[in-house]
Amino acid sequence: MSTRDKTITEFMIEEQRRFPGAGGDFTALLNHVRLACKRISFIVGRGALAGAHGAAQTTNVQGEAQMELDIIANDIFLRTSEYGGQLAGMVSEELDEPYQIPADYPRGRYLLAFDPLDGSSNIDVNAPVGSIFSVLRAPHGTDQPAPADFLQPGAKQLAAGYAIYGATTMVVLTVGRGVHGFTLDRGFGEFILTHPNMRIPEETSEFAINASNERFWEPPVKRYVVECLAGGGGVRAKDFNMRWIASLVAEVHRILIRGGLFMYPKDTKDPSKAGRLRLLYEANPMAMIVEQAGGAVSTGRGRMLDGVPESLHQRVPVILGCKSEVERIEGYHLEHDQGLDQAYSSPLFNERSLFIQG
Repeated sequence: MSTRDKTITEFMIEEQRRFPGAGGDFTALLNHVRLACKRISFIVGRGALAGAHGAAQTTNVQGEAQMELDIIANDIFLRTSEYGGQLAGMVSEELDEPYQIPADYPRGRYLLAFDPLDGSSNIDVNAPVGSIFSVLRAPHGTDQPAPADFLQPGAKQLAAGYAIYGATTMVVLTVGRGVHGFTLDRGFGEFILTHPNMRIPEETSEFAINASNERFWEPPVKRYVVECLAGGGGVRAKDFNMRWIASLVAEVHRILIRGGLFMYPKDTKDPSKAGRLRLLYEANPMAMIVEQAGGAVSTGRGRMLDGVPESLHQRVPVILGCKSEVERIEGYHLEHDQGLDQAYSSPLFNERSLFIQG
């Protein structure tokens, strides 16, 4: 069987066979996740014909307005994954507390964390959206997990992945042995391995950041962006392009395909929040994927996967992508914290817009 013909199910079975004595529960769980993504893809693909566009007139635990498809996608993940007997519990961006497996279903030894529909603000304008998921091992003997059972460092993830619902639907998956992309064959109805061993290019001339938050950025981030905007005549001696899609899945997918850097850094816009993205079901799974593809992920002040979560919906700053660029920004944060970047910490620099040249 050629690489182009291999289904995601066949790929997962082959991975399972690499570990003698391994049962099929892990593979079965990932198969349920695959099915959930396929179902969500169908609804997203129907657009307004599905009758599920627009706001839901409700908010989630973070106080964010929910779209109708946020709620539908969350329900699809729960209903598709709860009955198989592989899970002890689940957590979602859309739920306040862990979801307990119904009493009439068997319990398993895994935990599932997911963002059912990332980038949902893009739905009504037909821009890319996606789903993000992470698999952890449940503590021994746990069949009704408490919030603390999910608060494991990202380095303990067993698998992570995302689905992107764009011009084509893809699932990108890692089980700790590289990153592999599978494209949905809509005629065949199955995900086919089309992007084996995805690697992030070592060099880049693209970065992604929400420039509307410029006035809230810390000096290290301003310093980095100023240098990129200076182009070939600046200290970087090359021109950069800036991108922003407002969907973490779409940003990471672009970086996996052609390289780049994504930043949603710490800022002063809301001092009560350390960052914008959620650690358990956004930052950690993407960090596992990016590292497995040869990139790096940092808070700006340390490796993302080393952090120990403090709460289910904890937010963190995220800088990910090309390893050398992430390391450069970490170095700028270190210099700032040590007081070595006085030129970039002065009031004059803070008041000047990065986007006004001359």
